[in-house]
Amino acid sequence: MASLKDLRNRIASVKATQKITKAMQMVAAAKLRRAQTAAEAARPYSQRMDAVMANIAGAIGDDKSSAPKLLAGTGSDQTHLLIIATAERGLCGGFNSSIARLGRDHARELMAAGKTVKILCVGKKGADVLRSEFDDIMLPLVDLREVKNVGYNNASDIAHQVLAMFSAEEFDVATLFYSEFQSVISQVPTAQQIIPPSIPEVEEEADSASTFYDYEPDENEILADLLPSNVTVQIFRALLENAASEQGARMSAMDNATRNAGEMIDKLTRDFNRQRQAQITTELIEIIAGAEAL
Repeated sequence: MASLKDLRNRIASVKATQKITKAMQMVAAAKLRRAQTAAEAARPYSQRMDAVMANIAGAIGDDKSSAPKLLAGTGSDQTHLLIIATAERGLCGGFNSSIARLGRDHARELMAAGKTVKILCVGKKGADVLRSEFDDIMLPLVDLREVKNVGYNNASDIAHQVLAMFSAEEFDVATLFYSEFQSVISQVPTAQQIIPPSIPEVEEEADSASTFYDYEPDENEILADLLPSNVTVQIFRALLENAASEQGARMSAMDNATRNAGEMIDKLTRDFNRQRQAQITTELIEIIAGAEAL
């Protein structure tokens, strides 16, 4: 059984830890507001970009022989690039592991089907999780530790690397993994194919069935300009969603840690008081026994 001094020291240690987790929770809450605003502001733009891409791709039709390679693909799906975006820091619950798990499961499925897989990790924590199993197929890490606030230029650098690899025919299909922010307690790991892009279905209104659009320049030229931008936009959105999800997950994790520390302090305090009372009782019995002996 621990001595009173040991219990007193442990209570002080847990109280110090509780102060740290409470401070981290408050910092995450402050950062979450800014990150959530940025992520929600980027969603309409990326969704509108998807709609524009879908309209122009629909105008081309099923014959994609003359379409840009970024839309039509290479004609093969043998080599896959998995872009797994996670955080640079931990202490955010299951945020990093859930994204890495989704990417790992997808990689296992592809490799079981005989496909070639390459993994590009954006963020140190995802690389740490995946390195033990996929170290031989992982590309150099994209390190964003020095970046305080994710910007469009960071997404552009990653997109340029991916597009250069695609131009060099180093892969056929690229899939982006990130966590979509929904609330402080809900972040959904998401996989999105960005090369060739997964074009959403466009629902036509009843009164627009006879509407025709004339494109100038033609559809293929417009797509040739839009498709590289779309890759950058989707990566930028993923980074913003990740930033908000990370702070939400950290806020929730630190709140749980603070509550757990409080419960541990209560338990240790009860043990301390119980042991102290037992020690006082023992001393009183010894004093009384000594007095009776006299």
